[in-house]
Amino acid sequence: MTAPAFHLHLVHRLWRRLPVRQRRSLVTWGSALLAPRIDRVPPPATTGIAIAGEFSRASGLGEGARLLQRGLQQAGVPNWTIDVGTLLPAHTPDFPATSERPPSGAPLILHVNPPLLPLLLFRLPRDLVRGRRIIGYWLWELPTVPPDWHAGARFVHEVWVPSNFVADAVEPLLPGRIRTIPFPLAVARPQPSVLDRAAFGLPQGAVVVLVSFNLASSFERKNPLAAINAFRAAFGDRADRILLLKVGNREHAPDDFARIVAATGGAPNIRLETRTFPSGDLHALTAASDIVMSLHRSEGFGLVLAEAMLLGKPVIATGWSGNMAFMDADSAALVDYRLVATNDPRQVYTGASWAEADQASAVRHLRRLADDAAARTALGAKGQGTATARLGIAPLVTALRDIGLQPP
Repeated sequence: MTAPAFHLHLVHRLWRRLPVRQRRSLVTWGSALLAPRIDRVPPPATTGIAIAGEFSRASGLGEGARLLQRGLQQAGVPNWTIDVGTLLPAHTPDFPATSERPPSGAPLILHVNPPLLPLLLFRLPRDLVRGRRIIGYWLWELPTVPPDWHAGARFVHEVWVPSNFVADAVEPLLPGRIRTIPFPLAVARPQPSVLDRAAFGLPQGAVVVLVSFNLASSFERKNPLAAINAFRAAFGDRADRILLLKVGNREHAPDDFARIVAATGGAPNIRLETRTFPSGDLHALTAASDIVMSLHRSEGFGLVLAEAMLLGKPVIATGWSGNMAFMDADSAALVDYRLVATNDPRQVYTGASWAEADQASAVRHLRRLADDAAARTALGAKGQGTATARLGIAPLVTALRDIGLQPP
């Protein structure tokens, strides 16, 4: 091995020995020194909106970018999309995506959280940054943000967030410059494909409980084991009660996926679905289910739950965090919880509290809704009405007018 190669190998070994959080922090602060500075005074918005995000990924931030674009289209606002997934670490594309060149005067909304924001700005062409109003659209799942978010906060003029839960966490970074703009799902409604229950191999006579989550979005936070345990406590091996676990990105965390498989105990009424579907087929899977459940420890918004409610599906969910932006005790079956200190082996979520769902409460909701079709229908209708009222386009239109754009 040559001397330069040996030195690089040694540096790489030393780098890998650092704790994950420390490595992330070094990347954030290092790129913050090199990233281009934004204009001190926000330039005026003169035409449309440019949206930069992981358009080619089946991630929460990627879907948020796609939803914002659909909302802008519904509002009649010109928009341009920039897929930045390939500029970010560990990007694996799930969908094809293209990038467009926005004109000068179009504000740039970055669907990238602060730790990676300086790195992204460093890699983007300089003329995409200078002379523009820069807006961050951020998503976080705890009541406080990590220290490395401070480095990215200086690179935006203002921040949009999908829920007041996130707004409260982010407000200390940029006091007075946070806007709550929920995803405009009521005007960009989920559109199921033609696939029906039979297409997914689900029995017609059973009550199907769907639990949908992405292993790239934190196993501990999504807490699928609680959902499995609650279902098994409620129904045992009953053949007319099916738990369908829609697991995204199983390859991202094979050890976590193995824990899920072990927790099912080979139960014949628990099924695993790991394929990546187009959005229409994913919505069809939700439409084919009878109940959608999430015993999460925390959510910044809860997109799966919001979409389920808009599709008229009754939802059972932990009654805490960002999902409370679009649900209440009348429109969803809220599961009791207690707040506990975060315990995340991956050290992504630390130094705060999150919710531990009460299994007995979840079991009561499961049995009540599974045994009463009329109750399911009534709760689904209430949920649909509440989500429609709370997830409209008005906050987005107001924000656009506030920055100088006038939607038709």
